[in-house]
Amino acid sequence: MIFVTVGTHEQPFDRLIKKIDELIKNEDINNDVFIQTGYSTYEPKNCKWSKFLDFNEMNHYMNKAETVICHGGPATFMQALSLKKRTIVVPRQKKFNEHVNDHQLIFARQVKEKGYPIELVTNIDDLSSILKKDIKTEYVSNSHNKKFVKEFGRLVGDIVNG
Repeated sequence: MIFVTVGTHEQPFDRLIKKIDELIKNEDINNDVFIQTGYSTYEPKNCKWSKFLDFNEMNHYMNKAETVICHGGPATFMQALSLKKRTIVVPRQKKFNEHVNDHQLIFARQVKEKGYPIELVTNIDDLSSILKKDIKTEYVSNSHNKKFVKEFGRLVGDIVNG
């Protein structure tokens, strides 16, 4: 199962939702898919979806999924990594009017460069080929959580403080 979540930011993330819907329709995705669409205006036609999920529903889909495709919100992809899920991050981008700036893109790139096992999608047209890859990833284990939290805090501080 693939769980797609775009978070709760008030700008639509139709670019990701349309691409997932297209990949399902074209049978590039053959798994069950559930999408949390947030404030997006596009409504998927080829899978189950909901605008928002409560805490328990979010945890249910995160736990059930083999793959999590998400926006670049650190809490979301950190949760997926902590659950040892294949984590594909598609940051919201300012040029598509999905966020007020490119902080998700900048942060996700830094996390990836630090060696954390996220698959970063900066071009939505690459999503199909990334999904088709047979990825064997070493996920962040409990023994690395303290290091991850420390580095994560430092990265956030660097971004906030310029």
